[in-house]
Order: sequence, then C-alpha cells, then structure tokens
Amino acid sequence: MSAPYRVYGAVGSGSVAVEAALTLLKQPYEVVEAVTWLGEEQRAIVRPVNPMEQIPALVTPQGETITESAAILIWLGDLHPEAGLAPGFRDPERAQYLRWMSFIPASIYSMFWVRDVPDRLAPSKDAQDALLERTVERIKHCWRVMDAAVEPGPWILGPRMSLLDLYVTVVSRWTPRRRWFHDACPNLAEVVTRVDALPELQGFWAERFPFSEGWEG
Repeated sequence: MSAPYRVYGAVGSGSVAVEAALTLLKQPYEVVEAVTWLGEEQRAIVRPVNPMEQIPALVTPQGETITESAAILIWLGDLHPEAGLAPGFRDPERAQYLRWMSFIPASIYSMFWVRDVPDRLAPSKDAQDALLERTVERIKHCWRVMDAAVEPGPWILGPRMSLLDLYVTVVSRWTPRRRWFHDACPNLAEVVTRVDALPELQGFWAERFPFSEGWEG
C-alpha cells in the first residue's frame, strides 16, 4: 500500500480545501498542523517542505511537494478525472474553471497574508488599521465581481460540482464572513450552502472547520 498524502495545514485555513478535496476523492492523507501565522515555531514546521513558510503544502505519496492551494486542487482534480470534480482539458467549462481557480488566490486569498500579520507591511498601529480596512474592502469587491459574473446552475460552472465550488466554500468562511457573503453574493451563496450540506463532508467540517456559534460573522 502506498504512503498517504501529507498535508501541512491548520484548522480553518486554506489547507481545509485541500483536505476536503482529498476526502471527496477518497484518498488517504495525514495532516501536519502548522499554524504559520502564530509565529516562528509554527513556520519552522512547514519550512522544510515550503521555504515560503506558508500552508497548505502537499507531499505526494511519491515524495513530491506541491504548494499553492489552487495548484494543488487543480492537480488533484486532473489526477482523478473519474471523480468528475474538474472539467477536462477539452471541456467547454475548462477556461472558466481555470479563470476562477486563479482569481481566488490572486485577488482574495492573497489579502490574508497581509491581514494575518499586518506588521509585515505596516509598521505603526494606525497604518495596520488602515491596511486591515482596505484589504477587507478589496476582498468584498472581488467577491462581488465574481458573483456578478457567474450564473450557478446549480454549481458555479453548471450542472456538475467541481473543486472550484469547494474552494469558494472554504475561502468564503473567512473575513468578511458568511453573513456578509450571503447578503452581497447571492449567486455564490447558493453554491456554498450546497457544499456545506454535502453528506460526505459533515464529519469533516465538524473536525476541520466547525459550524460553531458565531462562525458566520
């Protein structure tokens, strides 16, 4: 039996999307907890596999390391076409799949590197407060742009669920949180509600991103 995948990640982090994908794909994996935004000791855990000291990082059963959440999800979807969680190379949905899978980390996820440790870029408390305010407005704007551009039917790309739906579901739980997201992004909100409710992920959500009181914001 081959070795399991090894995911460097943390509860409620971007690794949850990768872990959920592996769960849906029925692939064995183990998690190495590394809450990198809590300081040097935690970053040191992931440094041997990712010199950027960021999560998620995926080590394959063959020993190859893959970083960047979107890259991992796209690769996993392509590796397991039988699961139907990613449009194939000649599928007419492929272009939009790649568009939005790239948009999320480039325009939204990247803002959390700033927000998690604002003194990386802003030395003073006033500057940090301004940075936090402006980044959340940027995140809101980007979600609105995506929501206006999609017409779920019932999933983002049409009749079939994809790992894009899963990615949006996880990232939309972060700031500005789901209460705002449901009001401002009704198209995407329909999708993430469906993913939240997938029977095969109920135990997973309870462990890795629980619906605890106040989680919606």
